[in-house]
Amino acid sequence: MTQMSIITDVNRCVGCLACSVACKAVNNVPIGNYWNKVVRVGPNPIPGGSGDFPDVYMYFLPISCQHCENPECVKVCPTEASHIAEDGTVQVDKEKCIGCQFCAMSCPYGVRYLNEEEKVVEKCTLCEQKLNQGELPQCVSQCGGNARWVGDMEQGLDSFVGSFDSAGEQRKMVEFIEPFSDSDMHKLPDVGNKPSFSYILRDHHWEGGDE
Repeated sequence: MTQMSIITDVNRCVGCLACSVACKAVNNVPIGNYWNKVVRVGPNPIPGGSGDFPDVYMYFLPISCQHCENPECVKVCPTEASHIAEDGTVQVDKEKCIGCQFCAMSCPYGVRYLNEEEKVVEKCTLCEQKLNQGELPQCVSQCGGNARWVGDMEQGLDSFVGSFDSAGEQRKMVEFIEPFSDSDMHKLPDVGNKPSFSYILRDHHWEGGDE
């Protein structure tokens, strides 16, 4: 089994939006729509602090299709246009899509939209055209903060890699980022769909899910 996924080190994300802009450019995402959007959480008061600057914290949370293990969008699709690919990602076959938007309505993260020109539903594909050629998704390769990493969840954290360093060597997540514990790993709310994407957040209160 394979479950390609992205892990985002939220402590390293600076909210530059490079991932969002790069995604729109390489995937020709229509104006007004996003496959990857970045939201700001906070500023929130630091526990025990005054509640005023500088006793506050905030972080940025990139949100896209979570390429769920048990996706509701696939269950409700009447034509099987939405499907789980061999690498575990959730894809949309535009030849089968009739634009009914049942999938968009069932998605708990609001990351699907109707392409008004083509009359088909679109969303993040995890840059399958790049993965199939052994390349990185655009949001990973263009992350200047080295916050985004791609790998196979079934193969464990050692499989997650990021952009290349100045010597041309591909960075490995577990060797590059700051130490973290299991309690620092989070996911967006799980309503039975089992999102595959994970987020690392250290020393701050996670507000992206059900915790």
